[in-house]
Amino acid sequence: MGRTSRKRSTLANRAIVASAALILGGGGLIAVNVYASAGEGASGSPPGRTWNTGTQMSTIDCPDVGNELPDVPDEARWEVDRELAAMDTQITDAYQQFADRKDEISRDPNLAENAVLGPLKAKRTASIDRIATAVERNADRPQGLDGLAPCSLRADDNNHDGGGYGAGDGQGQDAGQDAGQGNDQGADQGQGGDQGADQGQGDDQGQGQDGGQDGDNGQEQQGNGPEASDFVDIQSVQPNVDRPRQRRGASRGTFTTDCGRNENGKFNPDNVIVAPGVSNGAHHMHDYVGNQANDAFASDDDLANGDTSCRNQGDKSTYYWPVLRLQNGTAENDAEADGGGKDQNIGEIQTPSQVTLKFVGNPTGKVTAMPRFLRIITGDAKAFTNGDANANASWSCTGFENRQLKDKYPICPDGSQVVRSFAFQSCWDGQNTDSANHRTHVAFAQDNGRCPNGFRAIPQLVQRIVYDVPPGPGFAVDSFPEQLHKPVTDHGDFINVFDDNLMKKVVSCINGGRKCR
Repeated sequence: MGRTSRKRSTLANRAIVASAALILGGGGLIAVNVYASAGEGASGSPPGRTWNTGTQMSTIDCPDVGNELPDVPDEARWEVDRELAAMDTQITDAYQQFADRKDEISRDPNLAENAVLGPLKAKRTASIDRIATAVERNADRPQGLDGLAPCSLRADDNNHDGGGYGAGDGQGQDAGQDAGQGNDQGADQGQGGDQGADQGQGDDQGQGQDGGQDGDNGQEQQGNGPEASDFVDIQSVQPNVDRPRQRRGASRGTFTTDCGRNENGKFNPDNVIVAPGVSNGAHHMHDYVGNQANDAFASDDDLANGDTSCRNQGDKSTYYWPVLRLQNGTAENDAEADGGGKDQNIGEIQTPSQVTLKFVGNPTGKVTAMPRFLRIITGDAKAFTNGDANANASWSCTGFENRQLKDKYPICPDGSQVVRSFAFQSCWDGQNTDSANHRTHVAFAQDNGRCPNGFRAIPQLVQRIVYDVPPGPGFAVDSFPEQLHKPVTDHGDFINVFDDNLMKKVVSCINGGRKCR
């Protein structure tokens, strides 16, 4: 299938939006407090290397308050989610100030602290206080949140030598992809282990190209990333896929659901999981397949009653991910809209040439049914500034899927297509369909394939998305502006809306070792 551009059916109105960042072009130099992120933690300015005066700054680094809120009473959840979205709006405003005054800031570094970072800290402090107050109405007031208010500037440290990429807590790529794979997936699903520090093998990575800043047609791309060092020739990467061993009693079957490739062009920049009720809560455009009722305001009832693009009408689940754009200077319909050009996401949206949605089993035992309306986010849309503890996307090329990349985009040879893959969390806590930070109610299997204590194995969603794009740099996924379109920020979202009968079939097929559709 050739490359196609699908125009969005709806574009959300401007409202509360998510994070933001700044590229200080033209050699803008900053001399304020700036750090290199060193993995996910409680601060956007973790202890680490301080950049010297003269370093060119690339982005705003703010602590992710949502990641530090694992326990929020249900009664306070809506108010907290809205406040978190408001904090993202504050960063967006700070981004705009940087963009509008970058020349002044390059001449007067103190302006960044006095006019942008200082006021941003004050606004974040007030929001954090409102979050703590909302929680306190129904539970103990959370402690230690005030330290999350300050933000900093940081450079695009693509070498990640501060301990960022490759530093994880077992919830990231390796844990998710070393377990539960091998159920008829193999290299096709792009599930490799040990994909962190050993990747990005390339001869100068950029191969003398402009890293997507110039498209094949010679038109200059006016975005804020990616850069040449974000790409690597897949042929220079060593095979790194390690299939886990299946044990006696493993659930070896599969269930594949066909929901199309978003040929009908359903796009919006919402995220009903993270920012319900907030237009443009994702700050980037999503592809949607499956449920057609999904937007920021969709309730469970809306999803249950919505149409679906899935061939089996019993699957009204919603599957969505950031669009991939060809950075060729072509203006999309959203060039002046939220989630698109207004949020530094520009270029021609690519419809996948192939989308595979497969549910697989567990290498150590049987799986149990997912609860209806279970929400799972895999990967971290803010992994560039948070660190890669929750990163969980793989990049490769057809014909080379035993070589998987985590923090680089692949340069594929002629005749090969770009592949992005997600292996979702496969363990559920048995109680909750969501959690305050949208992570702790699900988990990846451990290295031995078993679920952590208190969790049970469920069918694991494995997504494989293929694109026919020109060889070489010149494409990127949509991202929050401050994430600079880094491949490590790729992520996927899923809400289970299988009907009960079809979910029983899924479990029966997987546990019975059959291949079903």
